[in-house]
Amino acid sequence: MMNFFDLVGMSWGNLRRRKLRTCLTVLGVVIGTASIVVMLSLGLGLQNSMYAEAEQSGGLTSITVATSENSMYMDMASASSMDSTEDTTKYLTDSVLDSFKELPNVTSAAPVLSVSGMIIKGNYQADVQLLGMKAEDLEELNLPLVEGNYPAASSGELEILPGNMLITNFYDRTSNDYSGYWGSEDGTLPDIDLMNDNLFFTFAPSYNSNDYGSGGGDESDAAASASNQQNPTKYIMKSSGKLKGEPTEWTAYAWDVYCNLDNLLAFMKKEAKGGVLPGQPTTKAGKALPNLVYSRATVKVAKPEQVMDTMDTLRNMGYEVTSNMEYIESAQKQMAIIQLVLGAIGAVSLLVAAIGIMNTMMMSIYERTKEIGVMKVLGCGLNNIRQMFLWESGFIGLLGGIIGNILSFLLSLLINQLAGQAGAEMGLSSNISYIPMWLMLASLVFAVFIGMLAGYIPARKAMKLSPLNALAN
Repeated sequence: MMNFFDLVGMSWGNLRRRKLRTCLTVLGVVIGTASIVVMLSLGLGLQNSMYAEAEQSGGLTSITVATSENSMYMDMASASSMDSTEDTTKYLTDSVLDSFKELPNVTSAAPVLSVSGMIIKGNYQADVQLLGMKAEDLEELNLPLVEGNYPAASSGELEILPGNMLITNFYDRTSNDYSGYWGSEDGTLPDIDLMNDNLFFTFAPSYNSNDYGSGGGDESDAAASASNQQNPTKYIMKSSGKLKGEPTEWTAYAWDVYCNLDNLLAFMKKEAKGGVLPGQPTTKAGKALPNLVYSRATVKVAKPEQVMDTMDTLRNMGYEVTSNMEYIESAQKQMAIIQLVLGAIGAVSLLVAAIGIMNTMMMSIYERTKEIGVMKVLGCGLNNIRQMFLWESGFIGLLGGIIGNILSFLLSLLINQLAGQAGAEMGLSSNISYIPMWLMLASLVFAVFIGMLAGYIPARKAMKLSPLNALAN
């Protein structure tokens, strides 16, 4: 009987005697292992990018709630005017948000007020949606600030936190071309420094009138509205901070313009002059509703697995709801299929490598027939002979797995280097190939397993050789 170390030493020595053949066989395992790891790393990279995008746009425990009338925004809120005697419970008011907080698993309900307007700098103008949020709710967004701070409640100026692509929305208002950067032939950005230039803001004129209502209002209101459209009030505006991202790099917040809710309301009241606040729904008589109506609300639950049940509850209450969790669950099914296909493509290479290992071990048996016969005559057990060949094939798989993982890591770095910029422009993570430690370990174990599995049939053949016939050859 042979001990463990003798078996390992003999197996390793047999591989070293035929270096070229061993290297070529190992090369097949290297290619197979690298193919599987790299293919799966692309699927994992896409999955991580999806999770990162979800975190940037509210995380996995957030639910966006809106009324069926205004969907996500209330830009045309006056179009759904209603009589003051009608039920307004479907509007998102402070009392409605308080009722959301009483629902099971809900930890918070934050209001979002969206108001249309224009940002003006010289001859340039950009149509925007200001998203007013409370200070604590803005901070919970965890937006990647690279300069400045979140907008604060200030009575003197309207502070904003613009998305990184807002600059591309500006167009020359003295011309008939409203496409701005995206329609320009030379692709030149407007000469505007959002952080330091003096900016002005005007509320969208049409929202200061009752033109979209179902009636109501008197002649004096119409006259005042016409005057406001011709001479809109300009309010001083400044940026409180700068968000991460190039002007042409897509991000989850690329087009958003955030501001402090209290500060926005103060300027809306200045604009309204005691009348209807810009963007707010009205009664049939053109009067303001008794409560402030929010454009949407962000409801948060304690755990991701509670999102779907809470969404069903809110839908039953008559609200439109969306969540990143819906997107994630749908995308996960697609990712599973993608990873399965990518893994199968890589597995084909490893299957070819397994055939190569089997061929190498069979050749080794024919070349070492006498050696096997001598071992049997000297009393070496059949299990020892089988283990020796399994160790040899296992070593081939181990070497191929180690080198394959090293090659996979280098290929992953190269892929991220070459394709990272293109992925970032499409809103994907710069690391489109991601190799976690568990994948490297799993691929290594799998390569060894495949090697030993491929060597099992040759090992069985070696066990069945007759000692007399082996010595006669």
